[in-house]
Amino acid sequence: MSENNHNHPNEENPEKFSDIKVSKAETYAAGIPAVLVSAQHILESMDAVRGFKALNQLNTFHGYDCPGCAWPDPDDERSPVAEYCENGAKAVAEEATTDLIWEDFFALHSVEQLSQLDDYHIGKSGRIARPMYLPENGTHYEPISWKNAFVKIAEKLNALESPDEAIFYTSGRTSNEAAFLYQLFIREYGTNNMADCNNMCHKGSAVALEDTLGIGKGSVTLEDLYEAEAIIIMGQNPGTNHPRMLSALKKARENDAMIIAVNPLKEAGLQNFGDPQSFKGMLGGTVEIATDYLQVKINGDMALMQAIAKFWFQFEAENPGQVLDHKFITEETHGFEEFKTHILAQDLEALSKQCGIPLSQIKAVADKLKFKNKIIICWAMGLTQHKNSVKTIKEAVNLILMKGSIGKPGAGTCPVRGHSNVQGDRTMGLYEKPEDWFLENLEKVYNFVPPKKYGYDVVDSINAMHKGEGKVFFGMGGNFLSATPDTKYTAEALRNCQLTVHVSTKLNRSHLVTGKEAIILPTYGRSDQDFQEGIQQFVSTENSMGVVQRSQGNLSPMSKHLLSEVAIVCHLAKEVFAGKTKVNWMSYHKNYDLIREDIEKVIPGFENYNERVRQDAGFYLPNTARKGTFPTDTSKANFSVSIADVPEVKENELLMMTIRSHDQFNTTIYGMNDRYRGIKDERRVIFMNENDIEKRGLKKLDVVDLYNFHDDKERVARKFLVIPYSIPEQCCATYFPETNVLVPIKSVADESNTPTSKSVIIEVRKSSE
Repeated sequence: MSENNHNHPNEENPEKFSDIKVSKAETYAAGIPAVLVSAQHILESMDAVRGFKALNQLNTFHGYDCPGCAWPDPDDERSPVAEYCENGAKAVAEEATTDLIWEDFFALHSVEQLSQLDDYHIGKSGRIARPMYLPENGTHYEPISWKNAFVKIAEKLNALESPDEAIFYTSGRTSNEAAFLYQLFIREYGTNNMADCNNMCHKGSAVALEDTLGIGKGSVTLEDLYEAEAIIIMGQNPGTNHPRMLSALKKARENDAMIIAVNPLKEAGLQNFGDPQSFKGMLGGTVEIATDYLQVKINGDMALMQAIAKFWFQFEAENPGQVLDHKFITEETHGFEEFKTHILAQDLEALSKQCGIPLSQIKAVADKLKFKNKIIICWAMGLTQHKNSVKTIKEAVNLILMKGSIGKPGAGTCPVRGHSNVQGDRTMGLYEKPEDWFLENLEKVYNFVPPKKYGYDVVDSINAMHKGEGKVFFGMGGNFLSATPDTKYTAEALRNCQLTVHVSTKLNRSHLVTGKEAIILPTYGRSDQDFQEGIQQFVSTENSMGVVQRSQGNLSPMSKHLLSEVAIVCHLAKEVFAGKTKVNWMSYHKNYDLIREDIEKVIPGFENYNERVRQDAGFYLPNTARKGTFPTDTSKANFSVSIADVPEVKENELLMMTIRSHDQFNTTIYGMNDRYRGIKDERRVIFMNENDIEKRGLKKLDVVDLYNFHDDKERVARKFLVIPYSIPEQCCATYFPETNVLVPIKSVADESNTPTSKSVIIEVRKSSE
């Protein structure tokens, strides 16, 4: 491994403690505390006038899309008070802050010094105000002009022996317009190396849904949740990760829907919701969310679903023609008899033991569902980040198909995406394994031959950089180092690069662990006005349910040295191709309508894009599963046969899953108060079952070290505080990115290659320090 000559900045959060405060976990989410916290974050980041202006246009018809999660906005009426949640307000506070960092900040603070801060304080440094450059052997970032930055990047890219030596990464914040141009630039450059954050979250959903239903997206709309008879929420914590979902669940409950929560942790938002927009909520009242709560063992979801399926077969035998939708199964599905034979051969007691739910409780839930046929299953990373994730999601589809719960109102699949446009980025073609039709359309519109060789995803990219085969890294948003697995290994990979480039709004740890040279390109946030040649532009995004809508910022950018992501791609392409291009790059950044006109030519479903995206609620993309048709290899919806298995955990081991705190979105740490779980002013904690604590001779707040030995390699995360919590035995939970160092680079999901961040086998040992 080659080494640059920088000092070695800390790739992990420092191993130190704050003054932790532990209180009883909450049993409800939102309410008045959410309103107060939202206001606090806004006022700490900007004055009241700017804060009101920012929030007033968040998620409105003519405003801008929240830079946080991808939960959909209502198609019709939107709240005149606040069509956003607490975490949306926090995201805007981070992005629209008036705190700026200029060259004097970097002159005062070396890269080494900045790396000694934790991720929270790195992020709170402020918005990056101008392009910055870290020279080879340099210790401090220094200012660089946009022109010189593009020249340096172009020189490095053009000097590579092959385009495949360049690694391109995308976060889910990138707009449709920027994402389309980004993939176009990358493919004209000559590679499909397009790692993106989807590789680390819902890629397993896409693979499973494409195989079974013919489309890698969910099938439901927001209205479907209101009409459902039952909603099963698996591996998801909406109270923290998608708080606006609670309003939809509240409405579903008011319409008498069952809501079944399946989660290893008792999460406040899955128990009760204090709606701050209702009179009852303002007075402290709450609404029950989960009618049933199944505290499944980590990765026990497949076993649970197979047990439910077996009970349904038993109930069908007792009530012929009333439990299963035989007409749908016969006419619209394939593989049912093989699936039935497999499920009937399963041992219920064994499945119960595997998932950790008493058989009587599973039977009771299955019984409540037996006559319902408008069922929605929702899921997030609690299902997608295991070795068997694709098979687990296919098992969820099996339940849906048994009931004929797809292609009709109030029923279907609902993978809940974590970032605001991660689904749109994939739709725009940011995919390392492009389909033939997409490449053919690009060639037809742009008259160049795109590469067909599959590129690198996230894990492949890290391995390529680690071996020296990936030499230039370009990140469009995100915090690659802190988002990815096996932190020390990934840091070594990035340090192997000749150049690392990050398009960013704020400082993060990925700017501090670099290649021989590094560049930071500061860009607009969603809330920023984007004027090109005196005309204000807008962009568009796609939410979790396939709605494409416009997003137009309303705040004056805090620095005149920022460029939009669209402009960055166009200027970079101009410099890299130096006139040898088939694309009129510089026309795009002057008028974003031209980008949308070309998207319309390349991607089906975007007909009359410019006209339809200007409608108040945007437009829905075509969705075959929503219409009840399934373009699979069998031309039907496919049942699947899978063996329910979980990682083997020895007596001295625990199965760890990484989670977010409530004061966090992905790798961005908003604050230090995970108030729903009762943890304040500390993130280096491990949530454990009390029996597991006692077996190890530990007690509350003991300091422990966490070890992983996957592939006979020792990985350690030091100095964590023990927190007794409601979680099944031999299971535990920790925050990321603090424990990403324990997630092995070689432990990935079958078929999707997603890191198994929810299935990490660890040992917990009392710290000797």
